[in-house]
Amino acid sequence: MNNADLDIASLGGHTMGTTWQVKLVAARTRDLHPLHAGIQAQLDAIVAQMSTWEAASDISRFNRAAPGSAHVLPPLFAQVLDAALDIAARSEGAFDPTIGPLVALWGFGAQAHARRIPDAATLAATRARCGWQRLHWQEGVLQQPGAAELDLSAIAKGFAVDQASRWLRQQGISAALVEVGGELHGYGRKPDGQPWRVLVEAGPEESAQASHAPRVLALDDLAVATSGDRWHHFEQDGRQFSHTLDPRTGAPVDHAAAAVTVVAADAMAADGWATALTVMGVEQGLAFATAHDLAARFVSRGAAGIVERMSPAFRQRIDASPAARA
Repeated sequence: MNNADLDIASLGGHTMGTTWQVKLVAARTRDLHPLHAGIQAQLDAIVAQMSTWEAASDISRFNRAAPGSAHVLPPLFAQVLDAALDIAARSEGAFDPTIGPLVALWGFGAQAHARRIPDAATLAATRARCGWQRLHWQEGVLQQPGAAELDLSAIAKGFAVDQASRWLRQQGISAALVEVGGELHGYGRKPDGQPWRVLVEAGPEESAQASHAPRVLALDDLAVATSGDRWHHFEQDGRQFSHTLDPRTGAPVDHAAAAVTVVAADAMAADGWATALTVMGVEQGLAFATAHDLAARFVSRGAAGIVERMSPAFRQRIDASPAARA
């Protein structure tokens, strides 16, 4: 098809308590309604399996299940749990899909209690219900060890992005930029032959700091996700608490980075590792990313303003093309 017959179309909607946006390259004459409905159906299927906000979802049923009960997980749920447990093991517990009870205890999520700082005894009892090592997951069957509550919110949005991208490819869409709640994946080329270029998320303090150069990424079959306390935190008794919990302590991450951005081959990995590296903190997280060739960028607040640090793999991903500088 001649590129003159192609156009960039925009679609959007709501899912997972946030919004989704898709830019795609398609023939000017193509009916976009089936594509919009199909994307929404893909996202709705993920919600039906993995949303803790839906009482009838597969994850909610598992979380309520009796100790010792066995559960055959649907394919999408199983795929995400596999990835979550892999990141949990490789990060030595900085990422943990079993922190549902802690999420609720600290006043977050669907089952949240009143937002407050828990006492030591309650925190210890809640932590005893968590731990990815408690899960027995084999050949598609997950056993409920007793009072375990899965929470895949730190990885499911990324998976939703990947799933929408896969589905669009199956529909013959040769190029698209998919975004769900800030997590992104781009593939293929626009009609002008250029890749999808995106600006790494920046807060007002970065935008106001003239010495801080905008970071542009070319998403040529790549994904990007950002985590950190810039968007998610609360204050109590004069202290600021991140919404990101450290599974290793059971408490919000102390001195969390303002933002941690990860670039990866898929959005599920980028999403999960952005959370894991946020939990690790700037020093440990940067060392881990460098050692494991993860493309990660850390933005933290210093006495003189915003401090940016990048792993070598991330620095290599920054788009230095003339189009990016224009």
